[in-house]
Amino acid sequence: MSMDKIPLAGVIGSPVAHSRSPRLHGHWLRKYGLPGHYIPMDVPADRLEETLRLLPQIGFVGVNITIPHKERVMEIADLVSDRATLIGAANTLIFRRDGKIHADNTDGFGFIENLRQSAPNWQPESGPAVVFGAGGAARAVVASLLEVGVPEIRLTNRTRLRAETLREDFGNRIKVVDWVQAGNAVEGAATVVNSTSLGMTGKVELRVPLDGLSRRALVTDLVYTPLQTRLLRVAAEMGCTCVDGLGMLLHQAVPGFERWFGQRPEVDEALRAVVLE
Repeated sequence: MSMDKIPLAGVIGSPVAHSRSPRLHGHWLRKYGLPGHYIPMDVPADRLEETLRLLPQIGFVGVNITIPHKERVMEIADLVSDRATLIGAANTLIFRRDGKIHADNTDGFGFIENLRQSAPNWQPESGPAVVFGAGGAARAVVASLLEVGVPEIRLTNRTRLRAETLREDFGNRIKVVDWVQAGNAVEGAATVVNSTSLGMTGKVELRVPLDGLSRRALVTDLVYTPLQTRLLRVAAEMGCTCVDGLGMLLHQAVPGFERWFGQRPEVDEALRAVVLE
C-alpha cells in the first residue's frame, strides 16, 4: 500500500444535505473498488474561497459545486474551460497537482449524453428545439444543443428579458418566444426541453398547452422529482419519445469522477436505483 493520501472529493453548496451526489459517487467508488471518499460540504458564500484554497492541501482532488456558488467559483478558479465560460457557471472543479483550480461545467455534456443513451435514434439536426426557461440550466442546455447541430432554438421564459439576454450571448439560432405563445412554439419542434422548476414536487405545474406536439418529438424534463412530470406524462400519451431528468444528473458526474479517481464510470440501471433510493 502506497503512503499517498486517499483521494477526497465532495459537493459544496448551501444547503447541500439534499444532494444525491454523495450516493452517486459513493456507489461508483464501491463498484470499482477504488480508495476515496465523496462528502457533502455546506459552505457559506463568505468562506467559499478560503475553503477551496484549503481543500487541495488536505487531500482533496476536486469538488462539485452547486447552488448558490456556481457563478462565484468562476472568479476564484485559476483556469476556466471554454464551456464553463460560455455557460457562465461551473459545477466541477479539478484541483491540479500544481495547486491550480480548474473549473468546468459538465451539465451540457450530461444533458446530451442522457438523451443519446436514452433515445439513441434522436437526431438533433432534424428540426427546431424548444427550451422552456432561461436560467443557468437553460444556458447549459442551449450551449450543448447548438454544439450538436440543432438548427434553431425557440426559447421561452416567463420573464422575456432573461431569454433576450441568452439570445445576445448565444446568437441568432436562438428565437425568443413570448411565454403566452409557448404552446405554439412546440409545433414542428423535434426536441422539447423543460429547464424550469415548473412541475417539480411542491412547485406549480408547467401549464404550456402541448396539443401542437409532434409524435416524432423527443421530450425531456430536467426535473426528476417526480420522475414522470406532467410534461412527460402528456408527451408519452401523445406517442413522443420521453427522457426523464435523472440521467442528466448521473451523466454530468462522469467527467469529474474520471478526472478525480482515474476510472471512467458507467451509468446504468443499478446506478439509477441507488440514486433513487
